[in-house]
Amino acid sequence: MSVITYRDAVSSVLREALDEDERVFLMGEDIGPYGGAFAVTKGFYERYGKHRIKDSPLAESVIVGAGVGAAMVGLRPVVELMTINFSLLAMDQIVNHAAKIRYMSGGQFSIPLIIRTVTGAGASVGATHSQSFEGMYASIPGLTVVTPATPRDVIGLFRSCRELNDPVMFVEHILLYGTRGDAPDTGDYRVPIGKADVRRTGKDITLCGYSRMANVAEQAAGILAQEGIEADVIDLRTLRPLDSETLVNSVKKTHRALMVEETTRIGGFAGELVSQIQEDAFDYLDAPVGRVAGAEVPMPYSYPLEMAAIPSADSVVAAARKLVNGS
Repeated sequence: MSVITYRDAVSSVLREALDEDERVFLMGEDIGPYGGAFAVTKGFYERYGKHRIKDSPLAESVIVGAGVGAAMVGLRPVVELMTINFSLLAMDQIVNHAAKIRYMSGGQFSIPLIIRTVTGAGASVGATHSQSFEGMYASIPGLTVVTPATPRDVIGLFRSCRELNDPVMFVEHILLYGTRGDAPDTGDYRVPIGKADVRRTGKDITLCGYSRMANVAEQAAGILAQEGIEADVIDLRTLRPLDSETLVNSVKKTHRALMVEETTRIGGFAGELVSQIQEDAFDYLDAPVGRVAGAEVPMPYSYPLEMAAIPSADSVVAAARKLVNGS
């Protein structure tokens, strides 16, 4: 194992894809000589050339639409949308084309397209650049939605996504790029798509999150352990397909559950998780399923206000403590 940054993990699997498969090319805004908005593709243009590293216009509908067309004729494009906020400009191409063409063509066409994009808040870039729409895309049949939280999962999930013949939303959190973690040195490491990771085991409560909130939940579990409260920590890793079995089995063991999500409660993906727990583990619950979510406001630009609007380890600890102690 090596210790690398999340950013380097993304760069490494992109280079691996380009080196191993001549059908792979990258396309997106400023990914060429500039090296990408988050420096993920730094040096790629010089190494692979303009035919495989394609700078695009500032037109997300064009980026995804061209990627869909290229995938239909046998290429395996990896397109970058600078942030998931900008994916709204490509909703028709993602939802009505990429996700549906294989089904509507009776399997005559496949769409082996990976859409990389950046989610989340915490970087003080304002309300229109700080949203978390991955849960919304997880409601679309035909899409695979993955949300890696660690360098190891970036590598393992991306390799698995490359083996699919259907479109993938590969969602990276803006605050994770500088984080560090273990990464496999072998080229055969894979993370199964649709399999959650139990990152910590405990008997008192289940904490469940995805993307950066899985890390926040794990931090909270460490604090709770000092108080004698032992938590299972579930990192979903994939929102569609969803591994509800691992979550439900954990709740059956701990009898309490707390969902942790960066986006707002209303319309959040955590509502689906609560519903599945209620359907499959209701008789095992000793307390209502809890939720910690973002504030019901457009994300503030002010950093202190922004931090107040995002779940923290302390807010997760407080909610978990209340569920376990009943007060």
